[in-house]
Amino acid sequence: MNTVFGGGFIEGASYIVQGQPGAGKTILGNQIAFATAAAGKRVLYITLLAETHDRLFQSLSTLTFFDKQQLGRSVSYLSVFQTLNKEGLSAVVNLLRKETKRQGASLIVFDGLLNARDRAETQLDVKTFVAEVQSQAAFVGCTVLFLTSARLEDDSPEHTMVDGVLELHDELVGARTVRRARLRKSRGSAALGGYHQYEITEDGISVYPRLEAALSRPSVEDAADTQPVLSGIEGLDALTGGGLPRGSTTLLVGPSGSGKTTFGINFLAQCSVAEPGLHFGFYETPKRLMLKARALGLDLQTHVDSGALEIAWHPLTENLLDKLAYRLLDAIAARGVKRLFLDSFGAMERAAVSRTRLVEFFAALTNELRAQGVTTVGTWELRDLFASEVTAPNSEISSLLDNLIMIRQVEIRSEYKRVLSVLKVRDHAFQAAPQEVVIGERGLAIRGDFEPASGISTGLARPLEA
Repeated sequence: MNTVFGGGFIEGASYIVQGQPGAGKTILGNQIAFATAAAGKRVLYITLLAETHDRLFQSLSTLTFFDKQQLGRSVSYLSVFQTLNKEGLSAVVNLLRKETKRQGASLIVFDGLLNARDRAETQLDVKTFVAEVQSQAAFVGCTVLFLTSARLEDDSPEHTMVDGVLELHDELVGARTVRRARLRKSRGSAALGGYHQYEITEDGISVYPRLEAALSRPSVEDAADTQPVLSGIEGLDALTGGGLPRGSTTLLVGPSGSGKTTFGINFLAQCSVAEPGLHFGFYETPKRLMLKARALGLDLQTHVDSGALEIAWHPLTENLLDKLAYRLLDAIAARGVKRLFLDSFGAMERAAVSRTRLVEFFAALTNELRAQGVTTVGTWELRDLFASEVTAPNSEISSLLDNLIMIRQVEIRSEYKRVLSVLKVRDHAFQAAPQEVVIGERGLAIRGDFEPASGISTGLARPLEA
């Protein structure tokens, strides 16, 4: 959330968090309150709701950030529901003034702004109420957070007076529920606009800023080291100028069963403690991947045991696109990963709610990987085993990638063979002639030039007449 706000809340400022019931406003308010208390500051949590505090605490007790020991010490809860009903808004302001001074609070969370609006007779009354709360808080350097279930418009009295407005949305997209946050207003900070997905777990609310907004430029300067990195595929490095350029991103396209995962196992088998590797996949579990490697005569277990390799598996079920990206980048940063096998780009694409942003998303991701000096091999599955046309990622996504290799099964002379074609290597000379590949005792290996034929890329090859 701090990233979305451009660094967090400004001390002494006021903010509105609005959204329909169930969007997570109260969870967010309490999460911020206990985080503030953990930093050694005091919080005053004001409720204008009919719900008792005991029931509120019961709901919060399932969340990891809730610390019962802080109740009445660093976090004080005060219900002004009865005061509002019997004496009106002015009495609430007076009570708040006394409690703020007595508690020495650095943060006030005002849960139930809708109730205060309902008791106001005119918009001027609403404006006066908000102004008095703000002035009292500003006088003691206190930040104010107003929570409301009402969807306030941009020209509402509250919006015109506060420093920031955060909307929480809970919506149905197809068959899945999607939670998205939008910062509609932010004074005095370089905030990130647009929608950002979030989720509610036992840890509270976690926000995943859109990657293309948070990393519009890489976090570090690109060293642009193009020294070759050994691929681990016997015979391939000779075709690509000595290996894959260091820090490059290679897209490996091919249908199911063509040998893409085997290619990745060969690539990761070259990792070491000095050059750590990461398998970031969606299909094989770690145990199944180990079994496959062992069957190929490649020992990944030793690399895992030494800390040279990590296998991160994410089931291809419901995922959040940006969450996957941050998990990937965190895993790379944690171990200084230099070899990455991402299986697959297509699986990440399926996690996108809005596919119109995929080009920008993959641009931010690949730029960051290059800047971190990570040599990446990622897969993309062709839909058909045999087809008259080959469909790869759209041209804009393909242009973001440094190298392009196609591997597929080809039928020729009533026999099935695997063929690998290097289609692109950025800034390096390469051999583009189709190569026959085999899967043997040491995984994938180049056997030599494929016999002259037409239609190789479709999987249905026809020998050329002599």
